[in-house]
Amino acid sequence: MGLHTRPATTIVKILQNYKCDVHFKCRKETINAKSILNILILAAQKDSKITIIADGVDADEASAKLIEAFDNHFGEQPS
Repeated sequence: MGLHTRPATTIVKILQNYKCDVHFKCRKETINAKSILNILILAAQKDSKITIIADGVDADEASAKLIEAFDNHFGEQPS
């Protein structure tokens, strides 16, 4: 199903705890990953390759939390 509203909300909730800048790159688009609207506009489909670009003091920790969320399918059953 890709990055729909529930995963986008989870991503933004995770990132609100971090000061670093975080962007997602998918295809040729790069977006601010702290914005639900930007994540939805990205329209990343299931199995899309998304690159996490994080920069700042807590970038490594934020990236690790995001990777964990992606790996766990944001708490949803994979289809």
